[in-house]
Amino acid sequence: MDKFIEMQAFVAVVDAGSFVKAAEALDVSKAAVSRYVAELESRLGVRLLHRTTRKLSLTPEGEVFQARCRELLGGVDEAEAEITSRSGEASGLLRINVPFSFGLLHLAPLWAEFMAQNPKVVLDVTLADRVVDLVEEGFDMAVRIARLPNSSLISRLLTSTRMVLCASPAYLQARGHPSHPSELASHDVLAYSLFSMGDQWVFTGPEGAASVKVTPRMRTNSGDTCRVAALRHQGIVLQPSFLIGSDLLAGTLMEVMPGWRSIELGVYAVYPSRKFVSPKVRLLIEFLVNAFRMRAWTT
Repeated sequence: MDKFIEMQAFVAVVDAGSFVKAAEALDVSKAAVSRYVAELESRLGVRLLHRTTRKLSLTPEGEVFQARCRELLGGVDEAEAEITSRSGEASGLLRINVPFSFGLLHLAPLWAEFMAQNPKVVLDVTLADRVVDLVEEGFDMAVRIARLPNSSLISRLLTSTRMVLCASPAYLQARGHPSHPSELASHDVLAYSLFSMGDQWVFTGPEGAASVKVTPRMRTNSGDTCRVAALRHQGIVLQPSFLIGSDLLAGTLMEVMPGWRSIELGVYAVYPSRKFVSPKVRLLIEFLVNAFRMRAWTT
């Protein structure tokens, strides 16, 4: 047991970057953490950490040992979670990464219901459009919108959304209605900078596949910003139906070239590939699958 505690303390110091923060994370005294690490180094006969007044760093031996410690400690966590999962009770911290717009519009209204159903689960929800490394950044699960999820992760399809080309009626009245993708080259385009196709937009229509290189008048990493600019008659956007579906219904945006369709994206729950899924992750995935089972956007 002492060896286990020593390894826990050592890994906590590495993760926290200081003995004080590691002590806070483990809820023990700084002296206890220092003692555990010192006893570990003494027993191994090597120095694991370089210590200065300003920072800590791993020695070469420390690099090797911390990797093995993580494997062993992770195995203990997995064993405990596997046993706990048999009871079906969800508890503990659940860290989730979700896309910003989708998270605000369609996930934020669901969290209260999930917490009410699982009172022992503590949610930590991060909204970000970048693709995070679940393992490196300590997330239990993520919601991702993509054509295909990362093959290194386990995924579950929640729903789908279509990329829709649209603009305000006022913009189209002033600038004309394009009828072929090639005509987009001469229009004001409001582009989402994280879009996988970049500035080469691809469509499928009566003549098969067609693509056009657009020259954005505005580029932004926020789909909401694209949407608002389009509503203010500043150009054409290519945005997912989950974001602009209500605008199409209200008539404040109109689909452009409805005979030419852009790509469809899946909305996936993804989590690291492991031999088991903890109850909190499993229950959240089932909750989201059920929540989106009847969800359909107008386009």
